[in-house]
Amino acid sequence: MGTSPKEPAALRTEQGLVRMGLALANWSERWFPDPLVFALLGIVIVFATGVVLHESPAKLAIQGGKNFWTLVPFTMQMVMIIVGGYVVASTPLVYRAIRGLAAIPRSPRAAVAWIALFSMLTSLISWGLSLIFSGLLARELAHRVKGMDYRAAGAAAYLGLGAVWAMGLSSSAAMLMATKSAIPPSLFSISGLIPLTQTLFLWPSIATTAILIALSVLVAYLSTPSPENARTIESYSIQYEPVRSALEVRSKPGEWLEHSPLLTIVIGGLLCWYLVNVFRTSPQGALAALDLNTYNLIFITVGLLLHWRPRRFMNAVADCIPATGGVIIQFPFYAVIFGMIIGTGIADALAKLFALMSTHETYPLLVATYSAVLGVFIPSGGSKWVIEAPYVLQAANLHQVHLGWVVQIYNAAEALPNLVNPFWMLPLLGILKLKARDIVGYGVLQLMVHIPVVFFLCWLFARYIPYMPPLK
Repeated sequence: MGTSPKEPAALRTEQGLVRMGLALANWSERWFPDPLVFALLGIVIVFATGVVLHESPAKLAIQGGKNFWTLVPFTMQMVMIIVGGYVVASTPLVYRAIRGLAAIPRSPRAAVAWIALFSMLTSLISWGLSLIFSGLLARELAHRVKGMDYRAAGAAAYLGLGAVWAMGLSSSAAMLMATKSAIPPSLFSISGLIPLTQTLFLWPSIATTAILIALSVLVAYLSTPSPENARTIESYSIQYEPVRSALEVRSKPGEWLEHSPLLTIVIGGLLCWYLVNVFRTSPQGALAALDLNTYNLIFITVGLLLHWRPRRFMNAVADCIPATGGVIIQFPFYAVIFGMIIGTGIADALAKLFALMSTHETYPLLVATYSAVLGVFIPSGGSKWVIEAPYVLQAANLHQVHLGWVVQIYNAAEALPNLVNPFWMLPLLGILKLKARDIVGYGVLQLMVHIPVVFFLCWLFARYIPYMPPLK
């Protein structure tokens, strides 16, 4: 969309963060590429980096192509997170809660801050739920609160993925390190078992999460433009579409089971039985069973039961499928980047540089920087941690830095590039019917505020958490 005639006046009349937010939003609308272009550029940059490091161009191309399908299972898991989040958020019960929450804010600023708060709170449970829940909340508020900037609302809905998701229960790195059977033997020999009490539930981790939530809500509130200068949902010619709740009239005898709760009760009961057994029999405790597959199955089961009838459940699945298209086509290209890094000497070269440059004092900052930069090219917290963990935790042992806090440094810094990386925006954009360039400007503003705060907290708390030898 082109520049609106009223935007130059907006930049003159608004003050502070509002002025900066509008300027960045206008810039991103003109210059920010489509998410697929972002992924393709990442391949070019990593390829060029490999050539500079004297890697064979042929080897880089072969390793990249060989890994094109490597992340297909993980891609499906990501799709199921989106589907699971949507089918739960769109159930009559949860959707009524969303509509109830949407009735509370009365001003555009309060509405955007409200979206930001619930985006981050729900992301601590599941980042997939966060994207869908906050997207539906933003859509409801755009309909109810006149003069609310739709770009700022969309960016606020994305804050859970860019601020605190990895500090919550869907943290791939923390869950991996707390599950002995999931840790590769070569990594276990370095780190041992790191329980969640030494990662997610460390008091510095909880304090960092609370600070980031408060800061993000404040920035979202202060950067929301006035109604006179807002780009509203009407500006994009987007029609308000409430989530479908009513069932079609049954017209054929064969549709009886589609409209009956009988199969839902039976299948839901069997899945609940299985899930209870998973948590009850987990050797490392119930929390250790919270892996990606278990999370997905929980949300699918809850969505199935809350929708009550198979037809309503399938309607919800059909409604959210368009939001998964970008994930399906782009993840193989990120797998090419992944392959070029781990299949050549790039990873080893980075590891040696990492160990050479770090000291006890600089180590937390270096981990944070490295994790954030690598996150631009590999937007997968779990896959990226497997790449980083061996040499990151080995260096932590050498410099006697608390291993659990190293995992949390990774988690806090790994989320930073999500604020501007369009990949994880795709499900949200599908719900809001926006483009990445529409909301990334406000993400850049949040990133400018978050970087110094996250780096400072990572460094500060590392000084006060005593080192503990690996728990074998």
